[in-house]
Amino acid sequence: MSKKYEINLSEEQRQELLDLVKKGSAKARTIRRAHTLLMAADGKTDEIIAETLHISVATVERTRKQFCCENLEATLKEKKRPGKPRKLTNFAEAYLIATTCSDAPAGSTRWTLRMLANQLVSLEIVDSLSKSTVGRILKKTS
Repeated sequence: MSKKYEINLSEEQRQELLDLVKKGSAKARTIRRAHTLLMAADGKTDEIIAETLHISVATVERTRKQFCCENLEATLKEKKRPGKPRKLTNFAEAYLIATTCSDAPAGSTRWTLRMLANQLVSLEIVDSLSKSTVGRILKKTS
């Protein structure tokens, strides 16, 4: 069966990948992508590559596609991962700290993490907030 994204490496590209794999000083993902491209260029099936390198078939397919649609450098380079967005804005953090420094509500001797979280939610500064997040933010600022 013919692959949609077939890997054809030039001698220069093959040598660059072999050097990368032999040195072993690059990131593990980069080396794994290099192995994937080398094996794909040698005519191995996606299933064999995935089994040999302990990755999913979808990862092999994505690596093939990226090499064919972009270039070798883009395929080997790790793309930035944005990560989860911050729960609290700078304003919300400042408000949290100011609230922590203020007097505790009536009937309490001090602010608890849960009370602080509930305060920010009740004032609609954030939609939801856990006491763990409050503790982490306060720990960061101390």
